Amino acid sequence: MRFLDGHQPRTDLTYDDVFLVPGRSTVASRFDVDLTTADGTGATVPVVAANMTAVAGRRMAETLARRGALTVLPQDVAPEAVAGIVSWIKSRHPVWDTPLVLRTGDAVADALNLLPKRAHDTVVVVDDGGRPVGTVNEAACQGVDRFTRLADVLDSGAVALPLGTAPREVFSALGGSGVALGLDDEGRLAGLLTSLGAIRAGIYTPALDARGRLRTAAAIGINGDVPTKAKALLDAGVDVLVVDTAHGHQDKMLEALRAVRTVVAESGSPVPIAAGNVVTAAGVADLAEAGADVIKVGVGPGAMCTTRMMTGVGRPQFSAVLECATAARDHGVTIWADGGVRFPRDVALALSAGAASVMIGSWLAGTYESPGDLLRDENGRAYKESFGMASKRAVTARTRGDNDFDRARKGLFEEGISSSRQLLDPNRPGVEDVLDGIAAGVRSACTYAGARSLTELHDRAVVGIQTQAGFTEGTPHGL
Repeated sequence: MRFLDGHQPRTDLTYDDVFLVPGRSTVASRFDVDLTTADGTGATVPVVAANMTAVAGRRMAETLARRGALTVLPQDVAPEAVAGIVSWIKSRHPVWDTPLVLRTGDAVADALNLLPKRAHDTVVVVDDGGRPVGTVNEAACQGVDRFTRLADVLDSGAVALPLGTAPREVFSALGGSGVALGLDDEGRLAGLLTSLGAIRAGIYTPALDARGRLRTAAAIGINGDVPTKAKALLDAGVDVLVVDTAHGHQDKMLEALRAVRTVVAESGSPVPIAAGNVVTAAGVADLAEAGADVIKVGVGPGAMCTTRMMTGVGRPQFSAVLECATAARDHGVTIWADGGVRFPRDVALALSAGAASVMIGSWLAGTYESPGDLLRDENGRAYKESFGMASKRAVTARTRGDNDFDRARKGLFEEGISSSRQLLDPNRPGVEDVLDGIAAGVRSACTYAGARSLTELHDRAVVGIQTQAGFTEGTPHGL
């Protein structure tokens, strides 16, 4: 990457401060661009769902992995619970979505409670043998008593196909609408695929491990018995270990990181280790020396973070990513740009600056697949709650096992928002919808730069600096 005027700026920059300059390109189509990351995690899309309780759960991990992205399960989840989540994710089909399942004797209220858990708006009604007898969507549940049995409102016309049916054939069978039910050899329900899902299956490549199972990552803190926790996560089948703390450039992190590196080496498993967060070349150098393969970059840019307002500590994210990515290449490691992205353009800029992937938090919290319950505001708009991982809410949950005095003392120190409403975009309510927008934006940025890969995007990117008026000019503002 180089700056338009050829000179390194003297002030640090955010994503809003910069723009990409188009260059001569031989890339004829967005689909000629390969979005595979170079961080060794096996991801085929440069997006990582942040290890936030309001973001990263099993549905998020399953759905993103199916589209090539990665999810980091939070460190606050007990290792035995992580083992159950990972086992569940690994058992999911790499192409067909996991259906929502009820029985004919269940009520409409049960279906309404379950439907917001997935973006496909379908509950499949099965018999005692697990064979589908029909489907129910939200429209079918309107205008009837909530205690009505599903047998009275189900649609028995769903398309049923063998689980091995190719996505293109599924799309043709559906004729552009409805859902297809994937059946195993015994005729039991094993998956669900929409027309849009079939199209996505032809565009994205799943992030799969050596055994063809969906990949996921999990975080571990730097306190407590770090080696034991790391071994438990490895035994659970986690594909990437993330050693995580807000201030990653400290001795305690380096000690924890070396301990995790030792555990990974003794296991004989080639599991990448990510660690952070830092914002300087010196931080990258120390974490790389301690054993990190991937280094998380970002202090204070997240939507739920109040660190900069509370402490004055942090760094504008674009400059942090640029400096740390340069240092990472010198040390043979890669970085994740963690936080501060609000639009696809920000992802493209982070990748242009040298990030291998971009971590996203609150942006994904307002989707069907995030762990929280779907709520309605006073205007009837759907939303989910999000909160920072250093907020009082998160600290209270994290210290549940401490004594009362220690919990009260730790509760005095918080750097994050404890409750924020993340509205679901009615046009893009699912995480796959969000990912489509990000992937489309990054692919298009690559075509403007003449890049066929993320490595070429960084090599060819030309970045200019703009005023706030320049940024505003680039936003939609027509009447």
